[in-house]
Amino acid sequence: MRLLIVEDEKRLALSLAKGLTAEGYAVDVVHDGLEGLHRASESPYDLVVLDIMLPGMNGYRVCSALRAAGNDVPILMLTAKDGEYDEAEGLDTGADDYLTKPFSYVVLVARIKALLRRRNTGGGAPVITVGELRLDTGARRVERDGAEVPLTAKEFAVLEQLALRAGEVVSKGQILEHVWDFAYEGDPNIVEVYVSALRRKLGAGLIRTVRGAGYRLEAPR
Repeated sequence: MRLLIVEDEKRLALSLAKGLTAEGYAVDVVHDGLEGLHRASESPYDLVVLDIMLPGMNGYRVCSALRAAGNDVPILMLTAKDGEYDEAEGLDTGADDYLTKPFSYVVLVARIKALLRRRNTGGGAPVITVGELRLDTGARRVERDGAEVPLTAKEFAVLEQLALRAGEVVSKGQILEHVWDFAYEGDPNIVEVYVSALRRKLGAGLIRTVRGAGYRLEAPR
């Protein structure tokens, strides 16, 4: 899943990005409201973490503009302010949740996961089933033939992208875009490393290489 952090406190933004990347999310970071609005409008994100006090355009206006344009991406607002009026204003502009600084990182992650579950299934965690393969995206667990297969966060994220398009060819570029992040400039062959790891853990014939095009997840028999 792709997250966008719009936060002008650069140390905080980068710290959050590092932690959320370790959780298995692809994270982009911008530091002003206008760039945040542009990025959220032009790219598909699963959730936006949006500070209120931003240069260029404040978080209230960014949120209002996104909602006015019909963008229903979940928005978690962050602010150094505290008070019922601020919270009411944030929620009135269309934010889904509100967190006051300083906050616990554990609480932030819990709020993000709750919003993502709510968006995907209206309250329950989505489960993807491909043949005998079962991905519980809420618990981030994978089972094959009823037996759990331990995966790292990145392995799970790569498999999830293939499972969402089971039977179709998914390119390296598509996997990089959704599993890593917008600014990733490393070796695109990193995808091959994770596909190889998945084959070792789930079976060599599960993920087919389509030469020159990408990978296809086959339903295990």
